[in-house]
Amino acid sequence: MALPAPSPIHLLRSHSSAVSTLFISTDNERIYSGDSAGQAIVTSTRSLRPLASWKAHTDSLLGIQEWGSQIITHGRDNKLHVWARPEESASIRQGPATLSDLSTPTICYSMDVNALNYCKFSLLVLAGARAQEDLIAVPNLVESALADIWSLPSRKRLHAAIGDPLDTSATAFSDGRSGSKSGIIMSMHLFYSVSSVPSSSTSARELRLLCAYEDGSVVLRNRTAPESKQTVEGHGWEVVWKSKLHVESVMAMSVSSDCTFALTVSADHLVGRYDLLKTQEEASESTPAGTAFKTKHLGNGAVAIRSDGRVCAIGGWDGKVRLYSTKTLKLLGTLVHHKQGCQAVTFASHTERVPLCGDLKEDDSGDEDEITVEEKHARDWWLIAGSTDAKVSIWALINFKKTSTV
Repeated sequence: MALPAPSPIHLLRSHSSAVSTLFISTDNERIYSGDSAGQAIVTSTRSLRPLASWKAHTDSLLGIQEWGSQIITHGRDNKLHVWARPEESASIRQGPATLSDLSTPTICYSMDVNALNYCKFSLLVLAGARAQEDLIAVPNLVESALADIWSLPSRKRLHAAIGDPLDTSATAFSDGRSGSKSGIIMSMHLFYSVSSVPSSSTSARELRLLCAYEDGSVVLRNRTAPESKQTVEGHGWEVVWKSKLHVESVMAMSVSSDCTFALTVSADHLVGRYDLLKTQEEASESTPAGTAFKTKHLGNGAVAIRSDGRVCAIGGWDGKVRLYSTKTLKLLGTLVHHKQGCQAVTFASHTERVPLCGDLKEDDSGDEDEITVEEKHARDWWLIAGSTDAKVSIWALINFKKTSTV
């Protein structure tokens, strides 16, 4: 039996347009949100006051993410910007700040991207002190059914047109719309296979790209080319498996923090679950890589997996956020507040976290926003949702450990 729904513990009303994307920093200190007007806002989770608010793009934001001491934003204006992350000023901590009082982050550099298909970027942060470059995957500049992988901050394209170029060769559109059987890419995730042998050498790792498509299919590919070799037109990449569970376009996809499974949602009533550990030989009709779970609710636009991999949140076009077990897809509860569609959901992290390069140290200055250890632990269980009603809701969840079979 599903648990009764709580009420949100906080509501953020800084946006004036539909909230389209959300992100929370790995230390749970900052909430990043973007809206359909191109406005980006950074909010402190301690004071719940905005730290920065600026017009990041001339069109709707597809994605926003903290990257060390910088911020990456991706807009429908076919631009990807990298900004210097602003610090929280003493004046903001001392009293209420209006959005107009906040400084605008400085732009570091930009990239031209293809935003026709509403697919946001996927950032892969390379661990280790020696890592000078990270990887970012975006839709191909010309063909929206293919993917490109770039290195940052050098902005060098390492792998171009990943996919099946033969399948898209008959494209008759000049604006990038795909004529392929699978359609354009709707969501993507770049990661290293967990089966890779831990090594300081990059040659021991297997780079993989998971793509969800317009026709409802999901395809997992892995790089077969050497680490240092650039690839074009899909060469050097092979399909591990392909699964088609949805009858409509995939609207959102989320991958577990350990990269062992993924979930997809669509306009239909299905939730797709995919085994990212399954090999090409293991994936067959008898043991497919993907499994479809039926729910009682049509129209889903967002999905997120909690950092422990046990619970997922699905944002519906009806404005409700439903919590499910990721193992059985049993409904655990429904969060009801928003009257319009929920377009973004994200969980705070509550696992043991290793600070990433560029993460700020704990603030031990003893200011008024200093929080206790108990408050930090409580913050670890937050769920954040964004809606077309321009509000961001923050929910305090239980761990579901004693009430579910996940």
